[in-house]
Amino acid sequence: MAEVRIAIAGAAGRMGRMLAAEAHRTEGAVVVAGTEPAGSNAAGQDLGELAGIGRNGVAIATDPAALFATADVAIDFTAPAATLAHARLAAAAGRGLVVGTTGLSADDRAAIAALAAEAPIVLAPNMSLAVNLLMGLVEQVAAALDPEYDIEIVEMHHRHKVDAPSGTALGLGEAAARGRAVRLADAAVRVRDGHTGARQRGTIGFATLRVGDVVGDHTVVFAANGERLELTHRAGSREIYARGAVRAALWVAGRRPGLYDMMDVLGLRAPVSR
Repeated sequence: MAEVRIAIAGAAGRMGRMLAAEAHRTEGAVVVAGTEPAGSNAAGQDLGELAGIGRNGVAIATDPAALFATADVAIDFTAPAATLAHARLAAAAGRGLVVGTTGLSADDRAAIAALAAEAPIVLAPNMSLAVNLLMGLVEQVAAALDPEYDIEIVEMHHRHKVDAPSGTALGLGEAAARGRAVRLADAAVRVRDGHTGARQRGTIGFATLRVGDVVGDHTVVFAANGERLELTHRAGSREIYARGAVRAALWVAGRRPGLYDMMDVLGLRAPVSR
């Protein structure tokens, strides 16, 4: 079986180095390219040495086109503007792309979906296996419980995270909305401040905490008079995201163009009966 050639955007960053190390220890994967923005101090350095896996002869490039010059698929955990540029390059080259970038707007997602007509793209708010199982459970629970059960999504991350709510929290909100057969945009309450009045029936609320070095905690609360159900995932290491992203890269390489997510990668996609 031929190895899948993987390129890593933002290769010198903390997540990029984890991705390189994870690919190095994954059978069937080989890292062939890595990029950083122009002017980066990491330009020209050996990616293997940066990732702590030993010299591998892959020099950090600053031209984004390098991601698709020799790779079958690129993995991108960068920033929205860079991710859109990488998606355009993937579409032009017809190569795979795995997107774990957070903070994407609705317009960003729509643009990526359009580009997926020319390339196979995995776009997911979270690459963790357990988080995606949680999303499936949230959808099923939301479908089973009537709107008398309030839904709140509480997320906690480290002090350096720049977007809120997290992409995972929004993904959990989308799962709850699908279960309720409503649009999250219509049901979401993302900010509460001052005299807000009583909670409106059927809304899906979000609460955001930013403290210390928390990798990522997410809890979905279903509460009605007399009882409360809480579904929680706590991430202890970012390695879970790298593991899922490399798995997605192996899965998407050579696929037909289209927009996929981790439910597709993990074979967890199933209709929810109401």
